[in-house]
Parts: sequence; C-alpha cells; structure tokens
Amino acid sequence: MTVNLADPMAAREHARAMAGTKADAMPVLPPVADDLPDGVAPGDLVWEEVIAAGGYATRRLSRGSRLRLVDLEGDACASLLVYNAEMPTERLNVADTVKVQWNGYLGAGKLLLSDMGRVMMSILSDDAGTHDAFCGTSNAATNAAKYGEGRNSGAFPNGRDRLLLGSAKHGLQRRDVHPCINLFKGARIEADGTIVPQVGPFDAGRELVLRAEMDVIVVIANCPHVLDPRDEYAVTRLRATAWRGPVTGSDDPVRNASPEGLRAFENVEDYYRR
Repeated sequence: MTVNLADPMAAREHARAMAGTKADAMPVLPPVADDLPDGVAPGDLVWEEVIAAGGYATRRLSRGSRLRLVDLEGDACASLLVYNAEMPTERLNVADTVKVQWNGYLGAGKLLLSDMGRVMMSILSDDAGTHDAFCGTSNAATNAAKYGEGRNSGAFPNGRDRLLLGSAKHGLQRRDVHPCINLFKGARIEADGTIVPQVGPFDAGRELVLRAEMDVIVVIANCPHVLDPRDEYAVTRLRATAWRGPVTGSDDPVRNASPEGLRAFENVEDYYRR
C-alpha cells in the first residue's frame, strides 16, 4: 500500500502504525536481556542496545557498572571515548593508557586511564584479543578518499563525526573528541615500526566486559577501522549491555595487579573521598 506522506494526517497514521516495530539495531526501552550473568538482577540492567553498522551510541554509567560489548557478526569496530561524567574535561588518555602500563596491547586486566592519572574503566574479561590503541578512527577526509563519501548524512559515515554526535548529546563539542581506542579491531607494531592491522572478519559473538571505575560517559562509534584494507565499507552490528555492580574493592586482583595500576585506583579513591 502506498502512503501519501505529503498528507500530514496520512503521515501521522503511518508513523503511529509503526509503533512496536523492532529493527535489527536499536535500543531496548526499558532495557531487557535474557543472558545476564549469574547474580545480576534484571532490575540492575541500565542499557541494552544493538548499534548499527556505521552507527553510534552513548550512555552515562555509574561507578561500578559493567559494560559488555559483543561483536555480533564478527566485523564490528567499537571506537570508544570515555569522559568523567562529573567533569568531562577529564577523559581517556590513550598515550598514558599505553605508557603507564608499559604495554600497547589491551586485554583482560588492562586499564583505561585518564589524563589525570586515574583509572576510568578496567577490562574484566576479553575473548577477542584484537584491540587497537594506536590508530584512532576514520574522519570525513579518509572516508571520502577511500569510499568516495564520508559525511555523517551519507552512505559511509566516519568514526570521528559519529563520536562527535555522541559527545554532543552531553554538551561536548568537536574540540572534546579526543583520541579513541578501537575494540574488536587490532593493530600490531612490527619491529621496524610497520603497523599491521588485524581487522578480520572474525568469529561472531566475541565479547569483552569493562567495569566503570568512575562515573563515566561512554561514546561508541561502530565504523570500519581506519586501516581496513578492504575496498567496501565493511562493518557489522555491535551489542552493548550494561548493568549496575559493586565498586571495586581493595582486594580486587585487577586493582592490585601492578604498582602503576594500584596508584591509578588510589587516585580514584582519593577523588571520591571528597
């Protein structure tokens, strides 16, 4: 049936008839998930969303929250920004995340550090093993050069502008879009300095779980990795699930895994002691 959308009344009826329609990428409101970990009550769920290929999402998470990301079809790329929700001028510092931990490769037990020496999020589990703290994300120019189009409103949106859209929902501007990390797509550095992208596609269903060590704003863009060698705009859906959880205790193994990490946790604890 053809709907005359130029007629406001017909357009309204058509729009209302779409109520209850489920898309393959959308937030679930109120959040519901049937695969929460043991011990997590349904009432603790705060975020359930499938992020489209080329899409973005953002959420404010309280300290202690867990964020599970799932690469549903094996070709997602989660470019991640993190801000201090109380004071967004403090944000993820990728250089310090690498430098302070003496390690450029993220995985279980690693920390995401701020530019003020505090741990913002920690990685509790990871069965992907391919992440990238070196390359950043795509922009309008890189996408235009590769795909012939890179605008937000076009067929091949870029990661930086998607991150800008997500950050803007929290009153942030282009200057606030800092360097990101990429989850599920990796990059290895060879001895001669060559960057070797690890972009798959991989097995479907890989996941990792992060823990918020501060009240944070997370912004995620799901766009192809900037060094993806494929000619086509290749990216698939990403699932985000978050639930409330306890604040990290003094005996937590991730907290105590290294002197540098312990100091970053102590800096957080001092911040919340005010």
